[in-house]
Amino acid sequence: MGKKVAVLGAAGGIGQPLSLLLKLSPQVTELSCYDIVGTPGVAADLSHIPSNSNVTGHLPAAGTWPPSHDTGIEAALKDASVVVIPAGVPRKPGMTRDDLFNTNAGIVKKLIEACADHCPDAVLAIISNPVNSTVPIAAEVLKKKGVYDPKKVCGVTTLDVCRANTFVGNAMGKDPREVDVTVVGGHAGITILPLFSQVPGFSPSDDEREALTVRTQFGGDEVVKAKAGAGSATLSMAYAGYLFTENVLKAMNGDENVVQCAFVESTLTDAPYFASPCKFGKNGVEEVMGFGEISSYEQGWL
Repeated sequence: MGKKVAVLGAAGGIGQPLSLLLKLSPQVTELSCYDIVGTPGVAADLSHIPSNSNVTGHLPAAGTWPPSHDTGIEAALKDASVVVIPAGVPRKPGMTRDDLFNTNAGIVKKLIEACADHCPDAVLAIISNPVNSTVPIAAEVLKKKGVYDPKKVCGVTTLDVCRANTFVGNAMGKDPREVDVTVVGGHAGITILPLFSQVPGFSPSDDEREALTVRTQFGGDEVVKAKAGAGSATLSMAYAGYLFTENVLKAMNGDENVVQCAFVESTLTDAPYFASPCKFGKNGVEEVMGFGEISSYEQGWL
């Protein structure tokens, strides 16, 4: 059964390619695009693609008297099963994810308040950085609104998995699509921990393991530098966001074998939020799973 998916920040560098991929998904029957500018054009463009989904574009509603809420975002969110949030400013050279906090935290807070009001039962897939901070902020907003459900609030760390799979696949001479690296921790720099010791048949040297770990942790910096100030990891992040959302939708539609890493409320470590494999079901995260035995090298990072 098809679902409605809303993308908040749909006109941005991540939002546009993410919306394109979701328009092609057989799991989606209604795609709702929201941003502060440009979404009618994005939606019109996407609407010409022959797929089994309708697409709408929404902007913040103009001011009214008496003052009213934003009916634009209300229309975008109403009846959504999944809300994907890539909204916010991108990183530029020299910026850390923490530098984004002051701007993006406020954006995410406002959007989550709208989700609480208009689609409190939706699964929220938060891409906006810094994910290590925006996910806890989202949880606190939802708690204040009385609609917090830990099964439905997820930070998207899938790009870390995509990078790890790509780098290991290349190192092994294998198709990266045949590799599945578990990546735990957070979604920023040294908080990202790829568990290469669990990859069957992969026995890197100490130097190679160190290089692959650091490259996975700082893959975003690699892209920011390569784009020379013109952007951050938008295309790969859009793909990762699409993969995450597609899996959430498959689980909602009855697939009982959906396990993917996500940054969620967790009791696995002392950290209140932690990325690890999660089993998804019809209502979001059914089980926060452990990550098994790890090497002494990985334990040192953890």
